[in-house]
Amino acid sequence: MLWNRVSGDRIPITMADTDVVIVGAGLSGLTCARRLQESKLSCVVLEASDGIGGRVRTDVVEGFRLDRGFQVLLTAYPEVRRWLDLDGLQLCPFYSGAQVWFDGRFHRMADPFRRPVDAIRSILNPIGSIADKLRVAAVRSKACRGAVAEVFSRPETSTLDYLRQAGFTPRMIDRFFKPFLGGVFLDPGLRTSSRAFEFVFRMFAGGDSAVPALGMGQIPRALAAPLPAASIRLNSRVMAIKNRSVFLASGEEWKGRAVVLATDGPGAMKILGLDQTTGSRAVQSYYYAGASVRKPDPVLHLDGTGTGPFNSAVFMNEVSSQCAPSGQGLISATALGPVPVCEVDARRQLGLWFGEEVARWRLLKHYSIHHAQPDISQIHLPQEPLPARILPGIYACGDYRWTASIQGSMESGRLAAETVVADLA
Repeated sequence: MLWNRVSGDRIPITMADTDVVIVGAGLSGLTCARRLQESKLSCVVLEASDGIGGRVRTDVVEGFRLDRGFQVLLTAYPEVRRWLDLDGLQLCPFYSGAQVWFDGRFHRMADPFRRPVDAIRSILNPIGSIADKLRVAAVRSKACRGAVAEVFSRPETSTLDYLRQAGFTPRMIDRFFKPFLGGVFLDPGLRTSSRAFEFVFRMFAGGDSAVPALGMGQIPRALAAPLPAASIRLNSRVMAIKNRSVFLASGEEWKGRAVVLATDGPGAMKILGLDQTTGSRAVQSYYYAGASVRKPDPVLHLDGTGTGPFNSAVFMNEVSSQCAPSGQGLISATALGPVPVCEVDARRQLGLWFGEEVARWRLLKHYSIHHAQPDISQIHLPQEPLPARILPGIYACGDYRWTASIQGSMESGRLAAETVVADLA
């Protein structure tokens, strides 16, 4: 009789075989499974939690649809266009620009290519100089030049130094780029690679930033839909991997011709028993319910003062009417970092921004997300994803393998599958 080699407990181990065992049902693991399916290889996806999606999930609380942390989908991502039916997601786009709080009021910043009239109207606002706003077009043009892959072979510096070298003034950087890009990269210091900045800037230019009408959790659902239902096993926590065998907390053992670790970086290192750690960027996400108050458009509100505590806020019911019950408003507010926000400070800032109605808002839920993104700010961003093969028969994928984004997750998953296919051939 076989026994659990992981815990030492005398629990009978059941065994099952497949071509590929995938650990983790996030975006990278599901994309990997889809690519393996195309190549006619069998696979099982083992997910420790009670649902698919990893960090991209949506909870329903009192009829409100809450994403686990404020997230958006950039429709220009190549992998998104390859694997997802965007029409089927019923995408709801955000306004192409932002409202920036500074000097006691909001100032409109608009994409001059998509909202030229709004951009002209805002050219004299105090968020940046006229020259700053003209420089945006030059940076956009450079980011969109050549093939997407070329962006990752360009000279590299920090995003902050890149913006300085492009000639942007400190007020434009501090009042707009730090809150906007700080929210994208969860890095208010803008230490993130300039290659990542140029790539993301190109993606913003090439498509919409949007959310599915029913929340970001619809993305993993759409990815998983073509897979056999039995191939995804929830509540299946993996404890260890030895050779090509995967051992679960339940006592089960899954043996494959290959094993793909599709967890986040810290999870992968823990399963492998390695000391190497992957840094994390944390975020605090707060959702408030209030009476629906019509706002002019589905626009992101940014803190241009740098005093916080919230970096941004958005009325999600103005983005998608399906995320809140009829007549109700849903407000998402985001603070960067690992420290929760004091409710007194939160109400004070939101009250300044949105007025007396904030006193009547009700806190629905607070998500404190320790690992919202991998911290790659001090790491040279390579020209292509890290190799998927980490040990004989053992592969890894995830956004920590290249760019911390939905694109990075999905592309890494596809490339891991293609490496497995080539090796097994």
